[in-house]
Amino acid sequence: MKKKVVIGMSGGVDSSVAAYLLQEQGYEVIGIMMKLSPDNPDYEENEGGCCSISAANDARRVADVLDIPFYVMNFKDVFKTNVIDNFIDEYMEGRTPNPCIVCNKKIKFEEFLRKAQALGADYIATGHYAKIEKQEDRFVLKKSEDDKKDQTYALYTLTQEQLSHTLMPCGDYSKPEIRNIAERIGLEVFKKRDSQEICFIPDNDHGAYIKKYSGREIKPGNFVNNEGKIVGTHKGIVYYTIGQRKGLGMALGKPVFVNDINPLTNQVVIGDEEDIFRTGLIAKDLNFIPFDKLDSNLRVTAKIRYSATPQAATLIPIEHDRVKVVFDEKQRAITKGQSVVFYIENLVVGGGIIEEIL
Repeated sequence: MKKKVVIGMSGGVDSSVAAYLLQEQGYEVIGIMMKLSPDNPDYEENEGGCCSISAANDARRVADVLDIPFYVMNFKDVFKTNVIDNFIDEYMEGRTPNPCIVCNKKIKFEEFLRKAQALGADYIATGHYAKIEKQEDRFVLKKSEDDKKDQTYALYTLTQEQLSHTLMPCGDYSKPEIRNIAERIGLEVFKKRDSQEICFIPDNDHGAYIKKYSGREIKPGNFVNNEGKIVGTHKGIVYYTIGQRKGLGMALGKPVFVNDINPLTNQVVIGDEEDIFRTGLIAKDLNFIPFDKLDSNLRVTAKIRYSATPQAATLIPIEHDRVKVVFDEKQRAITKGQSVVFYIENLVVGGGIIEEIL
């Protein structure tokens, strides 16, 4: 009897080819699109966006070609509670969240897995570029074959239970190979561009989105320098992030960068570029994959944002289930609210949320 796998289909080339690869491996495949986006006209007009009408149509056409069942499943309420509300709360507190990581943790590998198992599925699958392997008594997560497309940064929250019930067939291929497979088997999505924006903010203007949909008052405040001197007025802390230079609306005769954001005083601290280079951080909400808990110092490479190159660092366990990360060299724009993810070569050690910058 074939093992049953429910795959999350977005209408993009990666999840489409993942469904085909699983078929080829002998699984019984069921395609499900997770309807995540809130109902608002700004979103529905985003033709290429995840969960848009056109994306659903693309996914349905792929399912027809592959001759697999396809359904759309409503996750809007749980997505709003866990992802959108958290996103707004974090920005209001002067932090810069990563909604994709929260979505993976709370929706794609928690709620989606739970519903798939209720349907009798043995596994869920996604189009992520990452590898899941069994090593002795544990499942581990490794970087994909295509280093440029590797998505392990956004997957560090996966638990042993989730890893044991998840398949990621794209991890063994490069992006060009995935596109070539799609073209060869007659999937029109082979030429579809990758989605870049935050899925529920098509224009990527998070400040305007929060102002429009949060129901919160976005208060203007002061830009101050490192000595606390007022040097200008900002339009609300939700519009800014550490390291930002553009869009400050200031002319001080030299480039200036956001150095810190203080929600208590509603101030945005600006300074020179050298001020945003720091040596370390403290992370909370940790998840480790090859082991349950960090008991001693560990040498790793660490990424402080999705697009960053992993940098040499030492992990030092500290009280209250937190970890201090000390980099060998100063890092640019370490940002509270973002995730830091740890690696040993291609192995994902784990990660956490950046709570404090050192």
